[in-house]
Amino acid sequence: MTVPDKPHSGERPERRVQLGLKENWPQFALLVLVNAFVGGMVGIERTVVPLIGAEEFHLASTTLITSFIVSFGVVKAFANLVSGQLADVWGRKRVLVLGWLFGLPVPFMIIWAPSWEWIVAANALLGINQGLAWSMTVIMKVDLVGPKSRGLAVGLNEFVGYLAVGVTAFLTGYLASRYGLRPVPIYLGIGYATLGLLFSVLLIRDTRDHVRLETAGHPRQEATIRFSEIFVLTSFRNRNLFAASQAGLVNNLNDGMSWGIFPLFFSSLGLGVERIGILKALYPASWGLLQVATGPLSDRWGRKGLIVWGMWVQAVGLIVTGSTSHFGWWILGSLLLGIGTAMVYPSLIAAVSDASHPSWRARSLSVYRFWRDLGYAIGALSAGLIADFFGFSAAILAIGGLTFISGLIVAAVMREVRTDSAAIAAPIAPGQCAAP
Repeated sequence: MTVPDKPHSGERPERRVQLGLKENWPQFALLVLVNAFVGGMVGIERTVVPLIGAEEFHLASTTLITSFIVSFGVVKAFANLVSGQLADVWGRKRVLVLGWLFGLPVPFMIIWAPSWEWIVAANALLGINQGLAWSMTVIMKVDLVGPKSRGLAVGLNEFVGYLAVGVTAFLTGYLASRYGLRPVPIYLGIGYATLGLLFSVLLIRDTRDHVRLETAGHPRQEATIRFSEIFVLTSFRNRNLFAASQAGLVNNLNDGMSWGIFPLFFSSLGLGVERIGILKALYPASWGLLQVATGPLSDRWGRKGLIVWGMWVQAVGLIVTGSTSHFGWWILGSLLLGIGTAMVYPSLIAAVSDASHPSWRARSLSVYRFWRDLGYAIGALSAGLIADFFGFSAAILAIGGLTFISGLIVAAVMREVRTDSAAIAAPIAPGQCAAP
């Protein structure tokens, strides 16, 4: 099914709107590239920023060092919350560009920071950048491909984004070992932000017409559903959406912990910054690479099994890391953490998309991403407090146990939804419980 696209400024009026990856591959590929730049912005911080706090600003408190992740997580969560509403009102492209405008100052603030407060403020801006820009790349890809390939679309998006995180974490560790923690490793961020903004302004097209096309083929549902209803439905009322939201929160809770605690934990046991960079790269790189497979597999096998087992594999990776003190075991722990996250990440976004009508899918995804990314702040703060009182290992093991429990909740609460076109064509309506 195709419809003529309404001409926009600078676009040819004869362009026709179609759903599908094959039909939209040029725009899809551009969005993949833009999300690599988005991921790279986070990657510049994964290795060096916690060490900047400890070594340059001489912060003794782990809780204080991880405060930059708390600011990032809280701001990103609320940016996610409004991103879907802004996307529906303003259009996806405008929100994407706005996200890059907030991201542009971040590397300069980290390079020139005279105090730790500057780092915290830079991460607040980074949170807005990630909440708006990453949300839009996900939503726009889901818009383009239609219902049959959501897992594939999300898998490719997250693959490139987190591969960029891993590669950048490795590069910053390498550069820091040779040139110091600042400014050279952070130059990468200037390139990412500049290219991301230029590509978004000049090359990316909006996808709201694709949403209208998909919505036309769906059963009629209440078009005026309020955001407050969507928030309650996604957070608590619908069992599948609740299961996905709590699992997303715990997934990013352990990611926030690993971001802030792992470099300090490894450093405290004598590991150099270059080898810390290798470990910090393995986790997001394996996470990113494997999503090329796990995203499409969730379309074929279903979402629930990958989510449950992914959470449990993450838990094992954290337990291995926190209970050992050798580089080889840490490599295994990082790989397990990455494999588990690759199983979970695209499956969760696809599961939320399955249960959301196209007319309010962007807002439902924004609520899910609010809870998910609030996990960064909760994970960094709780892990920092546990580490200050009981040590790094105790913090890692405690978060591992919580991750296992989250998998149990998904196993008990979530109901599998068929991912064929007939099932997806009738998503859960507002106010409907997903009880069997």
